Amino acid sequence: MSQETDGLSYPKDQIKVLLLEGIHPKAVENFNQNGFHNIETYDVALSEAELLDKMEDVQLIGIRSKTHITEKVIKKASKLKAIGCFCIGTNQVDLKAATLDGITVFNSPYSNTRSVAELVIAESIMLMRRIPLRDKEAHKGVWLKDAKESYEVRGKKIGIVGYGHIGSQVSVLAENMGFDVFYYDIEPKLPMGNATRVDSLKQLLEISDIITLHVPATPDTHMMIGKEELAQMKEKSFLLNLARGSVVDINALKEAVDSGHIAGAGIDVYPEEPESKGEKFSSELQNLPNVILTPHIGGSTLEAQYNIGLDVSTKLIKLIDNGTTVDSHTVPSLNLPVQKDAHRILHIHENKPGVLSEINSCLSDMDINILGQYLKTNEYIGYVVLDIDKDYNDRVLEKLSKVKHTIKTRILY
Repeated sequence: MSQETDGLSYPKDQIKVLLLEGIHPKAVENFNQNGFHNIETYDVALSEAELLDKMEDVQLIGIRSKTHITEKVIKKASKLKAIGCFCIGTNQVDLKAATLDGITVFNSPYSNTRSVAELVIAESIMLMRRIPLRDKEAHKGVWLKDAKESYEVRGKKIGIVGYGHIGSQVSVLAENMGFDVFYYDIEPKLPMGNATRVDSLKQLLEISDIITLHVPATPDTHMMIGKEELAQMKEKSFLLNLARGSVVDINALKEAVDSGHIAGAGIDVYPEEPESKGEKFSSELQNLPNVILTPHIGGSTLEAQYNIGLDVSTKLIKLIDNGTTVDSHTVPSLNLPVQKDAHRILHIHENKPGVLSEINSCLSDMDINILGQYLKTNEYIGYVVLDIDKDYNDRVLEKLSKVKHTIKTRILY
């Protein structure tokens, strides 16, 4: 249990923000414009040991995909209010530990959608024209000017596995390029444009000239494209994986490319990736013909990083400014109005019966009038936001912190 009782609004210049892994400067600019100036930045990820040394006074931390926020780090960070994942995923954070400690976790699942989709289209064209092979030979001084196994994308079938924000964006761009678009998703999704939904992954694999994967890393998607699935793909078709490294059996893909059944591949994510820029990278797919390997850069454009920097920093600022937790993966999601003529109290507690009743009884006993009350719960915790009269007993936090099952409570303003 923790409580913060130092005045009304917590002075923003005392809120320590730690940003790692070269997060776009737009995030720092956004924090500064909103009154946050105690910001420390690093261009690299930090190890668990390094984080344990750094986290004691940190209240907001921003990371990308290489920094891991473990339960041990969370327990050490006694003042931590929120974790901002300046990327698509949150699997680098122990979400259960963060939830149980009342720490809000945000990410930016949609800001790099266009960047990934554009790379899918670019690699589709490059592979169908066998550009990787021709580029490599030209660098060696070999002139391979012919049309052998070189095709336009117009009229070809592209199969999209996973029709979420990225998959549907690929769908739109691909149709504009002249592709016939087909997709498969485990959830019913309305098609964009003239895209056609198919009923099974097997059906999609069998009809598509190019398969592109846009699924999350889950037990259901682990190695979802293996030897059997590759064999189901059309002869001389292509595979793109800009999703997660765990969804494709790399050894099976190597065999399929070596045999000629798969005519080429574009891979941006791998089962094991270097921890930092410049480290040695190795893959079974290296030096295969007509295979494009990129170092997890699907979302690495300046536009995407700018948008992610703005998006996640804005979510963190709104949390501090008014308690809003929209899109949080841990603390229940509440979209809160600005309340200028009241004080706002935030109370995070274990999701147990009777807590709200005890909170209200506590305020009633202190003759405190509630102007607004918001509550949402998840499996583990509840989040109560209370707007109360400006005239209130300054012992209210002390009382609320003693409510049974309390995790954290603080006065916002």
